[in-house]
Amino acid sequence: MSAVWTYFKICVDDKSKAECKLCTGKVSRGGKESTSFNTSNLIKHLRTHHAQEYTEFAKANARPEQPTLTQVLEKRQKMSRENPRAVKITEALTHFIALDDQPLSVVENVGFRRLLSVLEPRYEIPSRPYITDIMLPKLFEDVKKHVHNLLQEVSALSFTTDIWTSSVSPMLLLSLTAQWIDEEFVRHQVTLHAKSFRGSHTSQTIAAAFDSMLQTWDIPKTSVHVVLWDNARNMIKAMSYAELPSLPCTAHTLQLVVHEGLLSQRSVADAVAVGRKIVGHFKHSALASSRLEDIQLQINQPVKRLQQDVQTRWNSTFYMVQSLIEQKRALGIFVSEYGLPDTLTAHQWTLLEKVISVLGPFEELTRKVSSSDAMAADVIPAVTVLHRFLTRETDKDYGIKAMKGTLAAAVRTRFTDVEENPLYSIATLLDPRYKNRFFSSTTTAVNAKEMLKLELLRLPGEEDHDLNEPPSRKARSDQPTTSFDSMFDEIADEQASASVGRAAVGSSVELETYLGEAAILREDKPLQYWMVNKVRLPNLAKMAGRYLSAPCASVDSERLFSSVSHIVNESRNRLTADHAEMILFIKKNLPLTFPKTV
Repeated sequence: MSAVWTYFKICVDDKSKAECKLCTGKVSRGGKESTSFNTSNLIKHLRTHHAQEYTEFAKANARPEQPTLTQVLEKRQKMSRENPRAVKITEALTHFIALDDQPLSVVENVGFRRLLSVLEPRYEIPSRPYITDIMLPKLFEDVKKHVHNLLQEVSALSFTTDIWTSSVSPMLLLSLTAQWIDEEFVRHQVTLHAKSFRGSHTSQTIAAAFDSMLQTWDIPKTSVHVVLWDNARNMIKAMSYAELPSLPCTAHTLQLVVHEGLLSQRSVADAVAVGRKIVGHFKHSALASSRLEDIQLQINQPVKRLQQDVQTRWNSTFYMVQSLIEQKRALGIFVSEYGLPDTLTAHQWTLLEKVISVLGPFEELTRKVSSSDAMAADVIPAVTVLHRFLTRETDKDYGIKAMKGTLAAAVRTRFTDVEENPLYSIATLLDPRYKNRFFSSTTTAVNAKEMLKLELLRLPGEEDHDLNEPPSRKARSDQPTTSFDSMFDEIADEQASASVGRAAVGSSVELETYLGEAAILREDKPLQYWMVNKVRLPNLAKMAGRYLSAPCASVDSERLFSSVSHIVNESRNRLTADHAEMILFIKKNLPLTFPKTV
């Protein structure tokens, strides 16, 4: 139906005429018979008497322009590789492969090719060799240039490193991640390397590899604040050969403490081994798992699977034992009806329950030091609290005193020199949540303060600055805390009244002022504190930007290798180490090049 009937209607008494809705005028439809009816007179009436409505009608009734033969052919032709739209699609395709762990062969997959042909029929999908040999290296160089520019203005960098071996291909990689704090006290992190590391892993070869990696990025050793590594002996010697300041991974040290102090004990190891066998039975038997789920439903317990542990990660053993204890009743019913390859005795159940109660603070501490915002400043306070927990006797200690004693001895052995290390001590002092309140003695606190004073003396152009009134102490949050948290608060309150006199000039004034003020709450952000106070305490702020950049665990490198395991897997086991590093580098650092959103 013509759009002109928007403005007309057929006359009821004479169907050969139409009535204008605008002026009620009657217009002939072109004859008396229906075969001769048309809309020409109606359109003419609209054009003559209602110009504005006619313009609207003309626009609505306009026909699309007939495309030329050239335009039709252009739509059917494939875009050239240099076409701006084709370039953008190819770049986005490369991003898709790198960011989402897609195999390079995705460009050959039928479903993917059909998808792109629907989205843009003129786009010619590049071949796998083109992506591998042209696009990935180009994107890698672009991202590398961006990262290099970021590093140019950084004066203090902290690193993590680790060595990874692939389980699906003969590939060994040496990682290097870097993090720093900028002038606005924002933490940044980049992945620099996951390079092939063939041959013997001696301390000399590791040191040489580090020298090579630092030279690649033009990073002088004076800019290296610290390198975090696992507790392997070859890494310790390598950092010494490379003349780089370094620290062990706190999470790995806790692993050694728990294993040496408790899990290696014969009775505990035997009970854990039986528990591991029980979990393994359900893991490898779908029938047993379904029967256990039925029992859980029958006794109104949440349906949960038992957790398998990884023996190199003590906290996974903690979670395994915890899951066994949670399902103790369901497992008892299962044994009575179906049987198991091995069972825990009443004594072993009691022993595992005690193990969980003793290791609870260790699990909480491991989670905290493995978080993305954990710092080297967290280590001394954590060790102090852990030592107090293990040495304090309570009414609940019946049957676990020996366990706590062996763990306390392991903590003393593994963390014996932690307060003598300037990297830990100065970082703790410069954390406004801790300051000098968590050292084990007044002597170690004074020594840490002297270490910081020596560092301040090395700052060029030290000036005296006006001091504002110290901020008042904020009220403590009433949120519920764990026993581990409450012990932190207990130690903090014991030292809250400790204050020191003020010195006369320069950074000494800053230090005494800072230490004399109340500490911020533990849930507050130390970097935000220094952002607010960097003008008032400029010399200390410079030190904080350096020392608070150090993490307390090499977890960043471990997470990095978790990403590598997604890149180098069964479906991509022929990927070379160079291409694996290239893809990983892009995956981790490409988001740094994206425009910042408000």
